[in-house]
Amino acid sequence: MYKVSTLSLPQNNLTCLSAINDDVMLWHNRLGHASLSLLSKLAFEDLVVGLPSIKYNDEKACDACARGKQVRTSFKLTNCVSTTQPLEMLHVDLCGPMRITSRGGKRYVLVIVNDYSRFIGTLFLASKDETFEKISCVS
Repeated sequence: MYKVSTLSLPQNNLTCLSAINDDVMLWHNRLGHASLSLLSKLAFEDLVVGLPSIKYNDEKACDACARGKQVRTSFKLTNCVSTTQPLEMLHVDLCGPMRITSRGGKRYVLVIVNDYSRFIGTLFLASKDETFEKISCVS
């Protein structure tokens, strides 16, 4: 915000204080990459002060929105096991803290999947610092 004293300016040339920009993509960026249909609705109902009532086309897309909507292709499925013995590779996931504690006072869930046999082990933990101790016991 700038404070401007208009008393020192010539009274016939005050147009320099008005900034008018009807660029659609500028308003799209200013309003957090809002959809152009939402911008049309805001302009039509005059809900945003200073938003020009111009036509917002759905044809345009900025680079950030285009990159955000890109979809990555899935990995190819493999039917063969990549490990040769049990406990060679483990997939570990620690979930929590859960909002509601269990009857035993546990708030975390540790899931361990053996890649060779696809055996799934589930352990319940009271705190995160128990994780290394539990994984050491399993392997």
